[in-house]
Amino acid sequence: MIGRKRDRPLWSPTVASTGWTESTLAEKAWVEARGAAVRWAVVGALFGVVVAFIAFAPASWLASAVSSWSGQRLVLADARGTIWSGSAVPVLTGGADSRDATFLPGRLEWTMAPRWYGVEVAARHDCCLNGTVLVQIRPGLGRVRATLAPKAGWIAQWPSAWLGGLGTPWNTLQLGGSVRLISPGVSIESVEGRWLLDGKADLALEGVSSRLTTLDTLGSYRVSLTGGGATGATLLSLSTQDGALQLTGSGTWGPGGVKFRGEARAAAVDEAALSNLLNIIGRRDGARSIISIG
Repeated sequence: MIGRKRDRPLWSPTVASTGWTESTLAEKAWVEARGAAVRWAVVGALFGVVVAFIAFAPASWLASAVSSWSGQRLVLADARGTIWSGSAVPVLTGGADSRDATFLPGRLEWTMAPRWYGVEVAARHDCCLNGTVLVQIRPGLGRVRATLAPKAGWIAQWPSAWLGGLGTPWNTLQLGGSVRLISPGVSIESVEGRWLLDGKADLALEGVSSRLTTLDTLGSYRVSLTGGGATGATLLSLSTQDGALQLTGSGTWGPGGVKFRGEARAAAVDEAALSNLLNIIGRRDGARSIISIG
């Protein structure tokens, strides 16, 4: 007798080998698919929380990082907004145990944007920055590099009195005038606790005065920093542009700190008016004062 053709076999290899029915296998596959969907949903939710956490991180976190990095000598007070778009009042202090502090007028504003190399910071400060100043930050393994983008003219200008917040000897000198930063482009890099400078930056001290003398102004000066990058220490030089107080000197800034040798002099006609100031600046040697750091 010829048997009737069946639509599907009575025997299934999968069912026979596992001992499960087809309905049980289907239910197991559905449970596994649902478990995978739940896991991906949890991962997506956690990723969203992390992104939101970073995107809305408060500006106070950045202020805390700057304070720690500077040994509490530069403080971003009254920080508002987020680390990506915020503002604060820049304050200079003498450190953790110092009572000296001076702040700049107005608020420093910043925005940060991710870039392929790291982060670009755009800073603005009506009192002290020449328009928008851009800084490129490149993190690396055990290092962080910050590059100041070139800018025509001066980059920043601060009142010399702001330095009084750093404590001795600045609070004693009680300087007047201004400090202007000029640079064709410079980078500073932190490598395992060491600071390296690549490029050149000048600090122009203009119309400097002090309450320790009866003279209206002491003069104008320039401090030049020339970095050797990873090959050597940064060279320092101090020169006088004009004025009654003549300052000269040179030195280096490297892993061992700052080493500087210089001198301060006064013309015979101004020596009496500058005598007290010369005593404070360094070790007095006749009409000059020897400056020695490190």
